Amino acid sequence: GTTVGLGSSSPFAGFSLPTRCLGENPQECGPQPYSVLPDDCIFVDQQTMKLQEAPEMVPTGEMPRSVLVAVERGLVDKAAPGTRVTVVAIASLFNSGGGGGGGAGAKRPNDGGGVRTTYLRVVGMEKESSTADSARFSPAEEEAFRQLSRRPDVYNILYRSIAPSISGSYTHDIKKAILCLLFSGTRKRLPDGMRLRGDINVLLLGDPSMAKSQFLKYATQVAPVGVYTSGKGSSAAGLTASVVRDARGEFYLEGGAMVLADGGIVAIDEFDKMRPADRVAIHEAMEQQTISVAKAGITTVLNSRSSVLAAANPVFGRYDELKSASENIDLMSTILSRFDLIFLVRDVRDEDRDRMICRHVMGVHIGNSRGAESGGGGFGGMGGTGVGDGNGEDDLMAAGMLGSDNIQQAANSTTGGNSYSAAAIAENAMRVATTGQGELDIPTMKKYIQYCKAKCKPCLSDEAGDILASSYVKIRDDVRKRVMEAGGQEQATIPITVRQLEALVRVSESLAKMRLDSRVQSEDIAEALRLFKVSTMTASSTDSTSSERVGVTGSTAGLMSAAMPSQEELMRAETFLRS
Repeated sequence: GTTVGLGSSSPFAGFSLPTRCLGENPQECGPQPYSVLPDDCIFVDQQTMKLQEAPEMVPTGEMPRSVLVAVERGLVDKAAPGTRVTVVAIASLFNSGGGGGGGAGAKRPNDGGGVRTTYLRVVGMEKESSTADSARFSPAEEEAFRQLSRRPDVYNILYRSIAPSISGSYTHDIKKAILCLLFSGTRKRLPDGMRLRGDINVLLLGDPSMAKSQFLKYATQVAPVGVYTSGKGSSAAGLTASVVRDARGEFYLEGGAMVLADGGIVAIDEFDKMRPADRVAIHEAMEQQTISVAKAGITTVLNSRSSVLAAANPVFGRYDELKSASENIDLMSTILSRFDLIFLVRDVRDEDRDRMICRHVMGVHIGNSRGAESGGGGFGGMGGTGVGDGNGEDDLMAAGMLGSDNIQQAANSTTGGNSYSAAAIAENAMRVATTGQGELDIPTMKKYIQYCKAKCKPCLSDEAGDILASSYVKIRDDVRKRVMEAGGQEQATIPITVRQLEALVRVSESLAKMRLDSRVQSEDIAEALRLFKVSTMTASSTDSTSSERVGVTGSTAGLMSAAMPSQEELMRAETFLRS
């Protein structure tokens, strides 16, 4: 017999067997005389991937671009879906007709000869550990950032720089919580291989028009990696991972929003509108920070080391003062316990506060219009003089209900031009660090967050651990006493578990990281406990204080509770009426 050596010139190219004999006596052979000898073939590992641009580089309103990538031999299975890589490749073409992925059985290897598809043939690949580690800082930036971190009021400067156009007393603690979320705690790896997450999850639950969505939009802009999605338009596969069949019939894995945001934050708006099955799918990603996939013969575990910033509305659209917190919050305790800080934001109706709201909103619109006419803009021009004379600013209830186009315009004006240059970032940081006045713009804030994450890994001391442990035990005891006073019939809406103790640790570490301090100080623990009490504990204790908020005194509340019939009496009366 005659042996003929055939090979594929590219990963996507096929080959065809000769239709006639190539030996010395071709007349002795019949039609289709050749067949493949598998034992004599040389096989090479090969993998097809899709290289997609980073989410933070995609312009608003556009789809992320991607290109096919082919890797061979030692580069196979080197990068999981969602991994950020740098590749050295050769741009090549292949027939996108019937010949792609062909083999010995390819019947039409030359179909679609006029249609070519571009792909990259990789010759080298390097994985990036994280976005913070891959960032580069100029000497001027490092000097400005270190001088900023030495200021005793750096915490106030940073939280003041979070969404400056959104104002109001209720926003102060929310901005501080988002600031802790952006800096995050310290990710730990135990000797037995177990990992403890350092990312912080925050939930904003409250009435409409309280600027919750604007906080989410701003957080995705200022975070090194940010992905914004809406609960109604998101599915479990879109948030985690999905298995897709390509044109050749092969299955491949596509990472979702939480995989693409590895090392950053995921902002989920309308969290309460998500289907319960989709919410359950992100349980593992929020706590273990991994996504397990076992579909279509593909079994793997993807990294999802991202923080979750979610916004939701109560069951009835607005918070009902006459109902308990458990009746207003339509979320399972399993998902609530995974949030480190839960803020209950309500729209309090008061004439003086409403007038302040009107003055602020009108000042924002008037200042923005003047800035547009004069060619200005940005956060500096949005305030105008209509914010007021400053009297009672801390009592302002709700303001900054800006449209997304205003914040986008402010972001564009702030980040446009030369603001991305290292000199402009260093100049802005040095000016704020020297004078203590003004705010950090978005590029400077983003770079400072990357710098702190890359250079500082705070840890707890024994004394700080003892303070946190005693505080946690006292909080659990207070919750138990509150439940016992209520008769023990209803459990707390938001459970206080060991996850909340770990949340206090993460918040304390993030506060120390803002100062580039390697040790958590006592003031960090005090601020973490204060944030936890004004957020999660306040939302959890709503039932016991609801009567005071609706204007019912203690004696009146006691008379009302005495006059109210019990559940057994209501059931007995209902049975009597039916009979």
